[in-house]
Order: sequence, then C-alpha cells, then structure tokens
Amino acid sequence: MFDYTVTTSKSVDEAVASLEENLKEEQFGVLWNFDLTAKLQEKGQDFDTSYKILEVCNPKEANTVLSENLMVGYFLPCKIVVYKDGEETKIGMPKPTSLIGMAEDGGKLTEVAADIENRLISCIDRTA
Repeated sequence: MFDYTVTTSKSVDEAVASLEENLKEEQFGVLWNFDLTAKLQEKGQDFDTSYKILEVCNPKEANTVLSENLMVGYFLPCKIVVYKDGEETKIGMPKPTSLIGMAEDGGKLTEVAADIENRLISCIDRTA
C-alpha cells in the first residue's frame, strides 16, 4: 500500500499540535504547516474541509539520502496530512519506502527509508 493512514477522535488542530510534539521527539522538524483549506478559500474556491499538510524533515536523514541520490530530493520534505473526513479526523502520509522504490538505485536506500517510515508511523500512532 502506498500510504499509511489512521483515524483519530481529535480535531484537526488538536491532532496537528500533538503530531508536532511527537515529531520533535524523533528529531523531525515541521518546516511548513500548510492550511490547504484557507489557501483554497483565499483563491475563491468553495472548499470547507479542514485540511492541513505538514512538511517534515530530519536534517541528518535528509543528508544521508541526498548524499546517496540527489533525485531523492523530489520526495523531500516528507509530507503528513491531517484532515477531516466526515465526522472523523484522518492522519496519513505516503510511505517513504513506496516513494524510494520509484527512485533510480532507490534500493540502496530502502533500509533508511524503512527506518524513517517506522519513526513517522510511530509519531502518527502516538498522535492518534
């Protein structure tokens, strides 16, 4: 499966705040907390679903993968989305192992991608 997605009873804002704290524990910083709903509404679009996209990065891991293959930068920073789906809040991400598999010579980085994936999944699970 391409993604990892869970459901939480928290609101989108509560989930984002909790997720940011959990990411810090794994040395992932939030580079950007993008409010897609606000941006689409600003552009005149009728979109009222609460939808946040967090771009997250661990500098040490980014350096490791970029030193091996610069094209991996196409997948960076890692994205985690938090959004309202009906009455539920969902937290999810594309799996780094799925993404790295698309890169030329990505196989060399499979272990690193799996470690990053497991750490991000742990952050998501602790948030949910």
